[in-house]
Amino acid sequence: MTLRLMQAGLLLALAACSRAPSAAAVVARPFSVAEVAKFDAPWALAFLPGSGVRLTNMALLTEKDGKLWLVDVTTGHKQAVAGVPAVHVEGQGGLAEVVVHPDFAGNQRVYLSFPEAGPKGTSGAVVGYGRLILGQGQPRLAGFRIIWRQVPKVSGGAHYSERIAFAPDGTMFITSGERFQFAPAQDRNVNLGKVVHLTAEGAPVPGNPWAGRGGIAATLWTYGHRNLLGLAFAPDGRLWESEMGPMGGDEVNLIQPGKNYGWPRASNGSNYDGTDIPDHRPGDGFEPPKVWWNPSISPSSLLIYTGDLFPQWKGDALIGALSGEAFIRVDINGDQARKADQWPMGARIRAVDQGPRGEVYLLEDGDGGRLLRLEPQNQDRR
Repeated sequence: MTLRLMQAGLLLALAACSRAPSAAAVVARPFSVAEVAKFDAPWALAFLPGSGVRLTNMALLTEKDGKLWLVDVTTGHKQAVAGVPAVHVEGQGGLAEVVVHPDFAGNQRVYLSFPEAGPKGTSGAVVGYGRLILGQGQPRLAGFRIIWRQVPKVSGGAHYSERIAFAPDGTMFITSGERFQFAPAQDRNVNLGKVVHLTAEGAPVPGNPWAGRGGIAATLWTYGHRNLLGLAFAPDGRLWESEMGPMGGDEVNLIQPGKNYGWPRASNGSNYDGTDIPDHRPGDGFEPPKVWWNPSISPSSLLIYTGDLFPQWKGDALIGALSGEAFIRVDINGDQARKADQWPMGARIRAVDQGPRGEVYLLEDGDGGRLLRLEPQNQDRR
């Protein structure tokens, strides 16, 4: 190797070190893994509340092709839920998020997100809700109604996003991907590439950053996003989000009203054709990520852990990684975050959720994807 080639290699290595934060340590698992059940392309799950704030062992689980299941996580027994609306399945799109209303005990309301077909081969994500009827034969959703739509509908099956999180005040946040269209993420006249803030009935929330403009702008909370696949509130009321970058530049963001998160004008990744995108830098007018990855891990979901089984994780973000095939912990301290642990799982992880005892559940992506239960090593379950 010539001296010039050696110098070039050194410069590239130094550039990589200066560009990317140090990777999270890959450490021994502090948890055991048990299979609960298998599904075809599962996407999300949500536990049903019982009395008070305690969750039950029953969870709703979505499959991409449009099936909704009621699953007993203690036995793996599952029942199909009837009354699910028609779902447009294309590319990354299909039946996606499922969440229950904070007052589920009173209204039995379940929210779903999924794409619907539009004219001339277009599609767009929607969010709606129905009442979950139990104890009368097959479980079913009744009176389903759509309360929000992505605007505009576009062609292709990418970057729907469509995660949902309820705030402590009962209002609702929805992630709306930019559908691989780039520029709309910066246009506040459309809701692609945004975090949307609505009432539980789908109306704009008074006090939203652009409420005075009316129309779509009145529903927006933040903009400049790409493909937002994780959304969760911390106990202190802060809203955290995980987002897929392009080639590199995957992010964890603290979501703050009125902020512009930069896409596609700023990213710590590069375009798929290799062309550069300006990195986030001080003074550029964009809100930078709190944590980012290069190369990509493809974050698919985000949970803020609040249980007691893993006290060392309390208040931290737990993230599933698709291309990274990992389960990741990001340490959160107030409004700051840093990489902590990364455990290889040998499969694409689509979703992370927390069970009634503080155990953690992972959903593997794809056909035959397993629902996995994580508990502390040597956990006594008596």
